[in-house]
Amino acid sequence: MRSVEATRYVTPLREGGSLPAVVEADDDGMYVMKFRGAGQGPKALVAELIAGEFARLLGLPIPEIVFIGLDPDMASTEPDPEIQHLIRASAGCNLALDYLPASINFDPAVDPPDADLASRIVWFDAFVCNVDRTARNTNLLVWHRQLTLIDHGAALYFHHDWDSAARIASGPFARVADHVLLPFASALEAADAALSARITEADIRRIVAQVPDDWLGGEPHFADADAHRAAYVAFFCTRLAHRAVFVEEAQRAYAAGL
Repeated sequence: MRSVEATRYVTPLREGGSLPAVVEADDDGMYVMKFRGAGQGPKALVAELIAGEFARLLGLPIPEIVFIGLDPDMASTEPDPEIQHLIRASAGCNLALDYLPASINFDPAVDPPDADLASRIVWFDAFVCNVDRTARNTNLLVWHRQLTLIDHGAALYFHHDWDSAARIASGPFARVADHVLLPFASALEAADAALSARITEADIRRIVAQVPDDWLGGEPHFADADAHRAAYVAFFCTRLAHRAVFVEEAQRAYAAGL
């Protein structure tokens, strides 16, 4: 992943629960920045990074993800005390996604996806345990007529309770019944065959290795950042090995909705 430095705070995106913002960086690019000092903390950035890089590995459409450095002195140019506090609390390494100008929110009634893409996205969200792709909040944009995945901070919910991780890793994903694309996901078996073949243990290790050490601190279950990363690797290796469980759950939910 590339690294850039934030040079200008442009505007907050107040529809996001963690108050992300559009910022300009030193490569002259515009990004949607996710702040580690936001209420959801660094775990949201970990989820964004790991889930997003799995999506990229699987060939799903997602904006480029970059590490973005933030100078706390940028707070002095912001009149809003809430934004000042957020910037100061997020000094150092944060995460950002390429800003997609003129993108629009996805509406399945206007532009329904084909079965192959819908099934692949449902499979991916079940794999990474993403609870936030519902009709109420699709976290899907249409940009240049292409469906694009955004906002994966609510994925990997198991890392908020590591005692439950082993059970979740080998279990179904019941929230798939609420997935906005499930009614279109008639090709889940084909999606499983295609996507599972793209993920190796080496891929899982490579993706997890990118998580910065300072996003992994303060977790009493692990002695250090390497042990913490090893737990993520173990989770996803188990998830992949037991994928039949979440695929069958998705197929049952799809059939129940017919």
